[in-house]
Amino acid sequence: MTKFRRLSEGGRIDRGQTLSFRYNGSTLKGFAGDTLASAMLANNAILNARSFKYHRPRGIMSAGVEEANALFTIGKDGAEQPNTRATTLPLTEGLTAKSQNAWPSPAFDFGGINQLFSPLFGAGFYYKTFMGPVQKAWMFYEPFIRKAAGLGKTGPQGTSQRHDSRYGFCDVLVIGSGPAGLAAALAAAQSGVTVVLTEQDSELGGSILSSRDEKLLLWREQSVATLSKAANVRLLTKATVAGLYDGGQAIITIGDNLLESLRARTIIHATGAIERPLVFQNNDRPGVMLASALRAYANRYAVVPQTRAVIATNNDSAYDAAFDLASHGVSVFVADERKDIAGDLLTKAAKAGAVVFANSGIAKVHGTSSVESVELSGPHEITLKCDVVGMSGGWNPIVHLTSHLGVKPVYNEAITSFVPGKLVAGHFAAGACAGNFGTRSAVEQGEAQAKAAIVHLGNSNGKSVGVARPDIAPDRPYAISNIWPAHKAPKAFVDFQNDVTAKDIAQAKDEGYLQVEHLKRYTTLGMGTDQGKTSNINALAMMANLRNDDIEKVGTTTFRPPFTPLTIGAIVGRSMGHHMRPTRRTPLHDWHEKNGGVFIEAGLWKRCWYYNWAGNTPEEAYLKEMDLVRRNVGISDVSSLGKIDIQGKDAAEFLNRVYVNGFAKLPVGKARYGVMLNDDGLVLDDGTTSRISDTQYYMTTTTAQAGEVMSWLEFLLQMHWPDLDVHLASLTDEWGGLAVAGPNARRALELAFIHENLSTENLPYMGVKDIKFEGVTLRILRVSFSGELAYEVHCPANYLPALWERILKAGEPIGLKPYGLEALASLRVEKGHVASQELDHRNTLDDLGLGKMASNKKSFVGEVLREREDNMSPDRWSLVGLELLEPDKKLRGGAILFAAGDEIKGHGRGYVTSVTYSTDLQTFVALGLFKEGLKHENEEIIAAFPLKDEQVRLRIVSPHFIDRQGTRLNA
Repeated sequence: MTKFRRLSEGGRIDRGQTLSFRYNGSTLKGFAGDTLASAMLANNAILNARSFKYHRPRGIMSAGVEEANALFTIGKDGAEQPNTRATTLPLTEGLTAKSQNAWPSPAFDFGGINQLFSPLFGAGFYYKTFMGPVQKAWMFYEPFIRKAAGLGKTGPQGTSQRHDSRYGFCDVLVIGSGPAGLAAALAAAQSGVTVVLTEQDSELGGSILSSRDEKLLLWREQSVATLSKAANVRLLTKATVAGLYDGGQAIITIGDNLLESLRARTIIHATGAIERPLVFQNNDRPGVMLASALRAYANRYAVVPQTRAVIATNNDSAYDAAFDLASHGVSVFVADERKDIAGDLLTKAAKAGAVVFANSGIAKVHGTSSVESVELSGPHEITLKCDVVGMSGGWNPIVHLTSHLGVKPVYNEAITSFVPGKLVAGHFAAGACAGNFGTRSAVEQGEAQAKAAIVHLGNSNGKSVGVARPDIAPDRPYAISNIWPAHKAPKAFVDFQNDVTAKDIAQAKDEGYLQVEHLKRYTTLGMGTDQGKTSNINALAMMANLRNDDIEKVGTTTFRPPFTPLTIGAIVGRSMGHHMRPTRRTPLHDWHEKNGGVFIEAGLWKRCWYYNWAGNTPEEAYLKEMDLVRRNVGISDVSSLGKIDIQGKDAAEFLNRVYVNGFAKLPVGKARYGVMLNDDGLVLDDGTTSRISDTQYYMTTTTAQAGEVMSWLEFLLQMHWPDLDVHLASLTDEWGGLAVAGPNARRALELAFIHENLSTENLPYMGVKDIKFEGVTLRILRVSFSGELAYEVHCPANYLPALWERILKAGEPIGLKPYGLEALASLRVEKGHVASQELDHRNTLDDLGLGKMASNKKSFVGEVLREREDNMSPDRWSLVGLELLEPDKKLRGGAILFAAGDEIKGHGRGYVTSVTYSTDLQTFVALGLFKEGLKHENEEIIAAFPLKDEQVRLRIVSPHFIDRQGTRLNA
């Protein structure tokens, strides 16, 4: 029966610092330097998990990031973090861990009943079982399947942990701090370049930390000390390179709460290798572990099996684990699948007291909640009682990061695994990552690759760099059997996390899923949190055998970031809540804040919603502000409008192609309203563009589309029309703007600029002029968004506050006051101007009543697809005005529109886009989209708002509620 014990001495733990932790409600103890996994083994918490699909008993299998079984929910009080690997989690005082996927406990799990139905849960069972017997069966089963999917659950409160992000740069990034990584970092540091060394463990050293070789451990200590003192070296522990991207960009997760985006000129991969499991019946039982894990727990954490261990292997490396366990008083039996075993290994085994069974493997493990005994196969068909089984099927170089840049791994017959293919320029691989499993040769290769990296950087001194090497025994050849077993036992597991068996692989082949990507998705192989780190190569080899093909022809699945799971919080960092997106403030923000402005978020912008001079609520204030503009004059901040400077000898031709209406003949000093389409024929944005000179235009866009329009124009110039001599510059942040609107707008500006002639003759409607005022260029546009006489004044952002205050002070005698976004938007609804609620990338020119603007004398973007049959259908929803017929009821934006005789059901015939109270008409009015639009003018319809079970009667009218002849804005 599986049991472990803590050694009284040795290891890298601090016995002077005892730590208490909670596991499934019980209080246990460990030491500083433990991981949660090592502490659990020391406390004989052997059965600590249940498998995903079958709910089979599971225990700790590894000692690193490859762990597939020991996943726990960490934390308490509603702030839990699920799926945390016990093997990589350092033990801390008060840590709370809870098992997953088991109820009420791993020892007695009701979900274990699934094992009785395991014949029904074979590969792709959900594709077959839940598709019948009736056509809609899947829709019934899907909610239950989704509820059963996944392992741990996050707490309802999320986490209070703060996450940060930062950026870094270096000349050489070394990934991994094993023998190759330490040597590479030492060599690179000597050349004087900046070096960053990352290690996912809490200590530097990699595989050395699991060694008993005192000379090797001394070399590690000296190397770490040297690197720690070097000013040009940065050492990062608990740092996992999650992904590599173009331009030498590495995304690194550091500890629990820091993510660094690092740009490296060169990268040395020293990521090591992961030991492969063997495939035999019941190889998933608690107590069946990787041989390297047993070695790590013995030498690093001073935790060893109670009395007896069986080591099953097909290569030499597992003998290190056998010898180390034997040195701690454990009786060791080695089942080696190879017939020929090196004589020196047999001699050492005999000296250590380990019994070796050649040409033998494990046929079956006995025991349910732990290992009790094993049956050997081959000439020695005997049963051995034991506490644990250590298995070693060889080593898989960690090629994941090299593959993130599109490098395909290549098969290396000598190590029966894949190694990196031809790396991109500036990338180098050393040590076990490159298939070099010897410690001395890994050090030599790490140094050599560092020299190559230095030369790549242009440093000719790379050849003179050298590092001290460990005084250890020469490497022995890596000897491994290249015979891949094709186990047919019913419960011989390949993927431990997703319960994929050897039988499932064979079934997938029989059903035609021969390609590795199809195999992966059909069986869910490698789709867990471990991403197949221990399962993929075994599965590929099995498929190769089943196909009677070479494993290199079968290939590998695609390795994608992240290398190990990371939380969404790590990605988000502090970009959450109000920090989720950058907050943009207009140049007048401080003035609004000091003068009674109340703000609202408009996209990324903080805009002034209303002012307290007009009322204490938006419902009260916007009506007074609207009345101010309609009866007198108001001033509003319009700085958030997109502003683009367009220059070049082909600027006119460029705008002619972008807008549906003509701009080539626009006179200097005039502005024109224009609409642009996407290439799908739907409306992208509208706005005004003014001609400043023969070769310069000034474009304004809606606030919502400013960034998208700028990107779209740049794309057109770079990809479609690179021959045009046109240059763009975004002035959205560089310039600010204000609007002065109302019957007395001209008078207010004349009081502010007493020497300027702003008469209709000198500045007519849609006119534009630049003036110099106190040494600053001001651009005055006579354009109106409200339907009243109005002007916009634009200037460099730094001068806008002074300009705003000057105009306000000058207009104070005639009652000039500021008005906010709510009033501004309501004024435009009265006038029938479309805005972001209508410009939602789903509507055509004709839908919005703008079809007549499209020129038939020139081509423009979207011209062809605009005339698709569906886009020109008379049945489309188009813009209408809506009058409220029941003043005692409320009309809401988003309400669904129905004809008077329609059943109130479904999506109706349209919806309300914008609603306001009209101070001119003394009633609520709205804009909306309705099927066949103004063909139904003067008809009564119904607006339904199902969320509040409301219905209200409306009348369809023209969307232009006031001044349809344009008398006011032309005053």
